[in-house]
Amino acid sequence: MSPSGRQTILVVEDEPDIRELVRYNLEQAGFDVVESTDGEQALQLVDEVRPSLLLLDLMLPNTDGLDICKMLRQRPKSAHLPIVMLTAKAAEVDRVLGLELGADDYVTKPFSPRELVARVKAVLRRVESGVTEEPRDTFERGRLKVDFESHEVWLDGKPLEMSLREFELLKFFVRNPNRVFDRLTILDLVWGGDTYVEPRTIDVHVRRLRMLIETDAAHPRLIQTVRGVGYKFSPDDLGNS
Repeated sequence: MSPSGRQTILVVEDEPDIRELVRYNLEQAGFDVVESTDGEQALQLVDEVRPSLLLLDLMLPNTDGLDICKMLRQRPKSAHLPIVMLTAKAAEVDRVLGLELGADDYVTKPFSPRELVARVKAVLRRVESGVTEEPRDTFERGRLKVDFESHEVWLDGKPLEMSLREFELLKFFVRNPNRVFDRLTILDLVWGGDTYVEPRTIDVHVRRLRMLIETDAAHPRLIQTVRGVGYKFSPDDLGNS
């Protein structure tokens, strides 16, 4: 909170026109705004200004937004700082990576200033209401329960035995429901960019996972094949929570 009593937004954006547009609209919405043009300066300002929220561009000179996000999450003073990412990259992998590294939301350029302000307010409301306080990290819907901390899975109340890779693949799917991912993206996000495996490896692990969680693995309804693209997880067949 600034001396004026208004919440402060730290805007990290190296393009002057976009930075000015964002600053103007946030100030019109009742926020104080502090600006930065690069990641190193942003890290310093986070400590000095203690902003209510960080609006962080993905593509920055020297150190990119994903690295800044990761560094902030590793520092105790900024571990819970709300972060909204601005990205010109439309690829699904960039958006998912941003969220996986700890961003609270993202807005894709070109964006509507009204939408941007609405997203910022929504994230701040979640913080103020305590929604961001972390409960035990689990997924539970209908027949399926996944405990991400203990690496345990239950189906219809019975524990399932699965390999670490199968668990990580299931974790990825349940955290990204109803979104289509191609094999290369799944490899990057589950196996990691430094690991070389054939894209068809995904098919093998998906088949094994279907054998464990599908009612009829020959006619899967949870992990669906999207012809010519890849896979998506559709939780509707699990029933209600």
